[in-house]
Amino acid sequence: MIVPEWRVPPNVRALMTVRTTRDEELRARLPQEAHWLTQVHGIEVIDLDHSAKREGDAAISRARNTVCAIKVADCMPVLLADEGGTVVGGAHAGWRGLAGGVIEATVEAMGVPAPELIAWMGPAIGPRAYEVGEEVRAAFPEKAAFSPGRPGHWLLDLYAVARCRLEGKGVRRIFGGGFCTYTDRERFYSYRRDGSTGRMAALIWRSA
Repeated sequence: MIVPEWRVPPNVRALMTVRTTRDEELRARLPQEAHWLTQVHGIEVIDLDHSAKREGDAAISRARNTVCAIKVADCMPVLLADEGGTVVGGAHAGWRGLAGGVIEATVEAMGVPAPELIAWMGPAIGPRAYEVGEEVRAAFPEKAAFSPGRPGHWLLDLYAVARCRLEGKGVRRIFGGGFCTYTDRERFYSYRRDGSTGRMAALIWRSA
C-alpha cells in the first residue's frame, strides 16, 4: 500500500491501496470498516458524522476512527486534513467532478479556513496518457492543463487542474501527483487501459 507523503498531524492516518493489496491486509490496517460511497461523478459531499446517505463523491468526518473511502481506477482521489487534525475528507475527482466543483465543495464542507488545509493528490491517469475530446476541454477554464493530441483530441493533466482548484480555494500545502495509473500496470488498476477492472481505495481517518 501507499502511505501518502505529506505533512499532517500524527493523528491523521491515510492509506492508498494498490492492485496487489489483499482485503485482509487492508482490514488489519483500518480501525473499523470503511464508509464506502456509491460514486456518481457528481459533487455531493457526505458528512459521515451526521448523514446515513452514501451516494456522493466526497466524504468528511470529524469523529475518531471514521474512515472516509474513495474508490478510483484513473480518476483522482484527493485527500484533505486540517493542520489541527480536527477534520479529514476525501474527494473522487475525475474530469466530471473536477469540472463540477467537487474539490471546492469538499473544501467548503470541511468548515475550516482553507489556508489551514493540507491536500494530497493520489494516483490518477497521467497527463501523457489521458486523451479527451473537445467537449471535455470546453468544460474547463484551465486551458493550460491541456496539450494537443491527435486531431480533435487533447491530453488532460488532471493534477494541474486539481492543483489550480485547490489553490483557487486558498489551499497552499498540496502534496502528491506524479503517478500514472495507466502506465504503471504493476501497481494500479486503470479503466482506460483495461476496461472492466478493479478499483483502488484512498482512505483517511482521525485516530484521536
